Amino acid sequence: MKGIALAAVLCGSAGSGSAGDLSVFDWAGYDDEGFFGAYVQKYGGPPAFSFYADEEEAFNKLQAGFSADIAHPCIGSVFKWRDAGLLKPIDATKISDWNSILPQISALKEVQSDGKVWMVPFEWGNTGLVIRTDKVDEATANLQLFADPSMAGRVSIPDGVEDAYLLAALATGVTDWAAMTPEDVTKASDFLRAVHKNVRFYWTDSGQLTAAMTSGEIDMAWAWNDAEVTLIGEDIPAKMIRRDDVGIASWVCGYVHLASGTTPDEEVYDFLNSTLSVDSGKYILETWGYAHSNAKAFKAADQELMASYGYSDLDAFIARSMFATTLKPEIRDQMIKEFERIKAGF
Repeated sequence: MKGIALAAVLCGSAGSGSAGDLSVFDWAGYDDEGFFGAYVQKYGGPPAFSFYADEEEAFNKLQAGFSADIAHPCIGSVFKWRDAGLLKPIDATKISDWNSILPQISALKEVQSDGKVWMVPFEWGNTGLVIRTDKVDEATANLQLFADPSMAGRVSIPDGVEDAYLLAALATGVTDWAAMTPEDVTKASDFLRAVHKNVRFYWTDSGQLTAAMTSGEIDMAWAWNDAEVTLIGEDIPAKMIRRDDVGIASWVCGYVHLASGTTPDEEVYDFLNSTLSVDSGKYILETWGYAHSNAKAFKAADQELMASYGYSDLDAFIARSMFATTLKPEIRDQMIKEFERIKAGF
């Protein structure tokens, strides 16, 4: 998941060149105007952006009184933010492409529950096994290889609790992320301890990871879609393994209307609608390699590219993905404590 963003400095004031009155609290890089072109066309420029490095930082900042109109959490944080009083419900009747959202995404309880909509899902993506195909045999590559002694010093996994445990959950046979038990976490932790012996470094942003794979420092990683896209774009023989026997994790992020927001709804919904448009979806699919929530975007995007990402049959792809939905608080706490011990060598 995006719990580890590109390194960014959190700033509390509007960036230069903003238009309109809207303020957006977001991950670094998401001020890319390709994501909200219709908004730019109407208002003459982008909204004012402030950035955070991870959702916990964003939550704490908002709790401390930082204000913005819109923010961009992933589904695992939505209920926490809602229960803290940080969110306003969203009026889905004002979202022009609401009925075009992939049904598997719009049905997520973090998107809508108890008769209210809490998020306009924007992008979703995958965390999977990415290999240098000239160094690792594609036909036999699997998640167990992360713990194989032959890979000592040749692998990297994210320095993020949920991403790491998604790898371990898939590797140890978990089929329902949200239903994980303390025993499942213990088993997954044992796997991560074995992986730790092989880890060259725990990556903190995709640029760090792709640089290491490009140079040959590492040959295999648990990584996001954009790592594969970047490596291929640099003519590095790399591939994300999407076989059913390997497994793949999926995350969903989107935009929420913050309770602290003061900008009129018309401008807020103009931005939300622009992010959910087909043009926005086509752009993120083709340029970033992430998937989009609007089903129509997949038909508008380059079909050869969609096939290479495994998106030709979206229903089948989604069905075999493990989605990082909301964990029970005690399970997440157990993961956090164990992961810190694992990284420290215990």
